[in-house]
Amino acid sequence: MQDDLQGLEISQIELRQLTNLPVNDDLILIANKLKKILNKFIEKIQGSEAASVLFVGIATVVFSYVFFDVVLKLFIPGLTIPSWILFLLLLIGGSFIAQGSLYLLWKQRRQTVSKQMNPSLKVLLADVERYNNVIKAIFINDQIEAAGNPEVKIKERKKVLEALRLTRSDLIRALKTERVLRENKNFILGNTELFDRNLPALSAMQVDERATQHGKLLNEALQIAMDVQLEMQRLQSQE
Repeated sequence: MQDDLQGLEISQIELRQLTNLPVNDDLILIANKLKKILNKFIEKIQGSEAASVLFVGIATVVFSYVFFDVVLKLFIPGLTIPSWILFLLLLIGGSFIAQGSLYLLWKQRRQTVSKQMNPSLKVLLADVERYNNVIKAIFINDQIEAAGNPEVKIKERKKVLEALRLTRSDLIRALKTERVLRENKNFILGNTELFDRNLPALSAMQVDERATQHGKLLNEALQIAMDVQLEMQRLQSQE
């Protein structure tokens, strides 16, 4: 990603901090995590560090089993069931319990978001997604250009990025405003910073060449910004 795109995207962490809600929260699947670890382990085994990685992997499994066996015999002497069977059952059972706990936590977080969701927040979250998609489109276009296709270079790049910066600022203000109104329904907003207007500056940047690549990107950013401004006006009318 080029330096001028760094910091433009609104990350999930930032979005959750702005809304104070676990929005766009995905269910963590232990099976997928284990699959990624296994694939990474296999890749390293096939590489130059195969011997070291294989040794560390086997040593970890053996040490864990020996430790479990010692603890088991120490606290439950005379147990007739082989310890390796109990070790496997512990791993499988622990995985199911952990996955169940993650599911319950995920469901609870989704219910929290569902209870707090309102039309304004839904609109703003959709605008954030659209905004981030514009950033991704520029990033992909940069990769295509770097691959040896100079004809796809975005003209008026600075103008497009400036529009995105102003749009980002408006999105953040709108999300802050929505959160204050949602969490303090009887509170009258007195912070004028939350109601600064970037729309005049954005409107002045509109281009006539809507069919061009940079024109499409710029107008998409402007459209998102104007949608945010309309939502801000609606939020203020709720006071």
